[in-house]
Amino acid sequence: MALRVGCKKRRRLSMTSLIDVIFLLLLFFMLSSTFSRFGSVDLMAANAGSGRSDETRPVFLKLEPTQMSLNGEALALEGLGMRLDALRAQRQGTPHQLLLSLSGAVTSQRLVDVLAVLRRQPDLAVTVVE
Repeated sequence: MALRVGCKKRRRLSMTSLIDVIFLLLLFFMLSSTFSRFGSVDLMAANAGSGRSDETRPVFLKLEPTQMSLNGEALALEGLGMRLDALRAQRQGTPHQLLLSLSGAVTSQRLVDVLAVLRRQPDLAVTVVE
């Protein structure tokens, strides 16, 4: 009489449950993902300056984390569009250039909010300076 000690019958692993889990994960990630495009912001780097007359002198916007100033005057984001319209009326509708200077730790959301207001202005060339 022969005794078998320590011989256990091995069960074969079923791949069906693994394939089901992978399929469910794939389905979950496909349904929870978004395939929309994010908005883009066009930026132009500053170049070497040239001599300008007073009519074509650029407008200077200084953006800080908590406030902003347009040509040295403190301004709120809500009043930026109206102030630029007033400057355009002063210049008899001639296109103008705006230099945007960032100081401090300005968040990207604040920059995008300001650029969204500036984008609505016709004939305005925006240059972000360091």
